[in-house]
Amino acid sequence: MVKFMMKTFMLTTILLFGVLLGMQLANDGMIKMKGYKDPDFSSAFTVSKTKEGEVEASVLGSRVRTTDLQEKQQKLEEHKAFNFFSSFGRRFADMIHSAINKAVGQ
Repeated sequence: MVKFMMKTFMLTTILLFGVLLGMQLANDGMIKMKGYKDPDFSSAFTVSKTKEGEVEASVLGSRVRTTDLQEKQQKLEEHKAFNFFSSFGRRFADMIHSAINKAVGQ
């Protein structure tokens, strides 16, 4: 099951990368065919640095900043958010572990 999931994840990642690469190549081809740089044509994927030295990426026109990720992480830590399924899984594993230990006699 894990092997299948890893293969599926890797295949999906490769295909996504291929789609982004294809869109970028198509954009470059359209610019070459047109003969001049048109501001309406934007790249599929760009990475740039801001004046403050932060890294900013743009994927299909959506901007992603590193500070956004840091702010989201701080908000989650402030709310002390936890995953219900993770805590439930830990408790369930502890119960199974203690039941097996009692059954074995340790």
